[in-house]
Amino acid sequence: MSEQHYLVGLDLAGRRVVVVGGGTVAQRRVVGLLAAGADVEIVAPEVTPAVEGMATAQELRWTARRYRDGDLDEAWYALACADDPAVNAAVAEEAQRRRIFCVRADDAPSGSAVTPAVGRHDGLTVGVLAGRRPRRSAAVRTALVEALQTGLVDDSVEPVRPGVALVGGGPGDPELITVRGRRLLARADVVITDRLGPRELLDSLAPHVEVIDAAKIPYGRAMNQARINDLLVEHVRAGKFVVRLKGGDPYVFGRGFEEVLACAEAGVPVTVVPGVTSAFAAPAVADVPVSHRGVAHEIVVVSGHVRPGDPRSLVDWGALARLRGTLVLLMAVERIALFAETLIEGGRPADTPVAVVQDGTMRIQRAVRATLATVADAVQEQGIRPPAVVVIGPVAGLVPGPVTD
Repeated sequence: MSEQHYLVGLDLAGRRVVVVGGGTVAQRRVVGLLAAGADVEIVAPEVTPAVEGMATAQELRWTARRYRDGDLDEAWYALACADDPAVNAAVAEEAQRRRIFCVRADDAPSGSAVTPAVGRHDGLTVGVLAGRRPRRSAAVRTALVEALQTGLVDDSVEPVRPGVALVGGGPGDPELITVRGRRLLARADVVITDRLGPRELLDSLAPHVEVIDAAKIPYGRAMNQARINDLLVEHVRAGKFVVRLKGGDPYVFGRGFEEVLACAEAGVPVTVVPGVTSAFAAPAVADVPVSHRGVAHEIVVVSGHVRPGDPRSLVDWGALARLRGTLVLLMAVERIALFAETLIEGGRPADTPVAVVQDGTMRIQRAVRATLATVADAVQEQGIRPPAVVVIGPVAGLVPGPVTD
């Protein structure tokens, strides 16, 4: 086979594609084929659990036997991914006779086609071939897609339409924003950001982008929510594309839906991009799993901005105290003594493990482990301040042991 390949996009929608072999190579290849709408048949005595699951879900057909000559009948495309080179050679030979393009996973030069390193971004498909150097093609593919995602390469041929993108920025580490969130951020004319949004991302914005600080400092300065809603609408009506960059996930105690409602009332289009919530991410990076098999069968996330007994409270603290699983408290540091006392009075054991993670995923992250009886003193002694996530339950007492051979 020549090292100079003709790169082409195949329309395989509804067309028969035969994949011989059911191992991990086949598993990787069928995903793209299914996404292209191909009519995929796997021919193999055994397949991976993931491929079997696709067959059970009727995403593809699995013929559970070894390859036979004639299996490529009426196929448009074939992939030889068997563990046995002799089988792959036979598939390639049949494909040659039938004039069907065939990829050989074990010996690319012996096939009539090669699979490029493929990446996708906002309707674009990027394919890279590097003359039988797959690691190079994969590296270039990844670099190109990342450049598109971050806005380093501008792929837009038309101006972005005015509107709002409500983007969850994740728990703080700039690398934990979603791909879609980062792409939309790169297209913004105006960014209205929270204090908890990933700050480093603002430095990568183009010079023309207007950044508006809508920070809400606990028990301190805060932009009124109504004013934030007004700013979203005002800038869109001025013809701007606005990204509302929020920490964590917009819909997890982030007032995101309030902003969606305000935009909807004003007739402003909104795109919602979920984010990684700090309720789970901050404990995870501090080696605190919010669930663990045989330890916790429930996870309850609670806002701590209102104390127990307050007429505004919607939380049944008595019910929470009776649970045996995991409680995750957000915005709870200032009232941690009251929350701990209430849970103990409601029946939660005083020696229940507690972990408090401040600035999770950030370089200044720190964590404190205690119990319900001691957590208030530990928080005060260690000077823990918001933002922090409090995890209450047996999972907070789990500690990973040293790695052994």
